[in-house]
Amino acid sequence: MSDFLSFRTMITPVIIQIIFWVGVVLCILFGVGAIFFGTQYGEGGIVWGILVLIFGPVLVRIYCEILIIFFRINETLTEIKHTLEERRATPAPAPPSPSPQA
Repeated sequence: MSDFLSFRTMITPVIIQIIFWVGVVLCILFGVGAIFFGTQYGEGGIVWGILVLIFGPVLVRIYCEILIIFFRINETLTEIKHTLEERRATPAPAPPSPSPQA
């Protein structure tokens, strides 16, 4: 809970997934509606409906993936930061003592 309140845990990736599914459903509904009601507007409505059915979900996916990339970059940078902090906290091993030469 403290990670959530201090903004260390992100909830936006979950929200982006919800936006993706809502976008896909809307593309499907709009595409099917344009196909069925496209006859009122000529063949252009049918073509637009088919294009939205095919390319709509793909474009929504690309948009959501671009948003997710920012959060993945943040997670990776956070891991790098923690790794560097751990290395600084542990003392470096002592260099090997010179061996006596005869």
